Amino acid sequence: MAPVRCPGPVNRREFLRIGSLALGGATLSDIAAGRAAAGTLNSDTSVILCYLHGGPSQLETYDLKPHAPVETRSVFSPISTSVPGMDICEHFPLQAKIADKFSIVRSLNHDVGIHSDGGIIVCTGKRPAVLDPTSQSKSEHPDIGSIVSRVRGGHRSGMPQYVATPSSFYFTRPTYLGVAQQPFVVGNPAAKSYAPPELKIAPQLQERGLDDRKALLKQFDRFRSDLDLNEALVGTDDFRHRAFNMLTTPQVAEAFDINQEPDKLRDQYGRNMWGQSFLLARRLAEAGTGVVSLMMNSPKSGEEFTNWDDHPGNAGRPGHFATFMRTRLPYLDQALTTMIEDIWDRGLNRRIMVVVVGEFGRTPRIRKGAPNDSVGRDHWPNAYSALISGGDLQMGRVIGATDSKAAYPVESPHSPQDLLATVYRHLGVDYTQQFVDYGGRPISILPFGEPIAGLL
Repeated sequence: MAPVRCPGPVNRREFLRIGSLALGGATLSDIAAGRAAAGTLNSDTSVILCYLHGGPSQLETYDLKPHAPVETRSVFSPISTSVPGMDICEHFPLQAKIADKFSIVRSLNHDVGIHSDGGIIVCTGKRPAVLDPTSQSKSEHPDIGSIVSRVRGGHRSGMPQYVATPSSFYFTRPTYLGVAQQPFVVGNPAAKSYAPPELKIAPQLQERGLDDRKALLKQFDRFRSDLDLNEALVGTDDFRHRAFNMLTTPQVAEAFDINQEPDKLRDQYGRNMWGQSFLLARRLAEAGTGVVSLMMNSPKSGEEFTNWDDHPGNAGRPGHFATFMRTRLPYLDQALTTMIEDIWDRGLNRRIMVVVVGEFGRTPRIRKGAPNDSVGRDHWPNAYSALISGGDLQMGRVIGATDSKAAYPVESPHSPQDLLATVYRHLGVDYTQQFVDYGGRPISILPFGEPIAGLL
């Protein structure tokens, strides 16, 4: 029986630029109103969630099986790291040098091999009631960023609690938490047109004058005047005043301004979408943003670049998946290693937790398929890996293990909910807390799950 054709991860619309004043579709006054309604809880801890869009192969990244049969074993060779017994992919030489600063969980698993629905499980902790094999589904529950935004409320410095770069997750939405809890989408910080929020709106302020705040705030609200807020938010002059101040507070604009970083450091991260997104994420987390999500599709545009959906004919491009991964992996190695070292060098490793994960892993069998007998691995949620750094957790560890083909966990199996519980613990969020959905039913942040003991 021929395998079902994968429609591929859904690409978002053109990235929203920082200066559009759009926060995932919500007006700035909506954001301020929602934050005020949620309270003023603040915390110094942050998480940078690096989402490898498409589902990275565990066999070609962090769980190589060099002694498996040829149809299973990794197409790459393992290399030793600074931690004895922790071997990783040969295309991660920079990470290998700093393995004492991260841990790997090799035993994550769930049961949904669909891009959007798998992503919903990984980012919300809840399995969709109805699966959508076309990967067009939207979550019925808020993701971790929206949860943290709601629970923490406004940051004392004016920083948004949830920021997405270069785009937001296409499969999640804040649902019953209200549109105010959507992420502040910043676009591609490597683009020549990128500018921090204050610099982007400066011409408008100069034209209208700082005294004309009322007119400017009305202009903000017209961006989505047709949006149905389901009476979840209440706009007042005070909320609008706070929203305006968020974009005119020097500290906020400064945090978004990666041009303040030395050229040498920017070069170390990589002058590409991933590298500059990682650098911006570090700046935002350092400044107080609770959750920074990185939608890691591909680092650059071009025929040689694809996302992590490495089945035969990924993105309609013929060839061997190893060719595309060989191009892609060094970009991750450079950006991730530089960010981890940067966080540790700044003494932020207790405050900031880095999580690198996708929606699922890849099949333990390599397959040929269309077009032109292309070679790749298909979707496989039964076993996949994640990398965790910082967060005042135990580093230099390998948590869990899979069988000889990296097909199923055989030691310390963990669910996406366990990973989320670990992150919520770091962020100081009670994941047993409940919210009321549109039907008036109490819904727990996580239906089940416990922090991963091997990391504590």
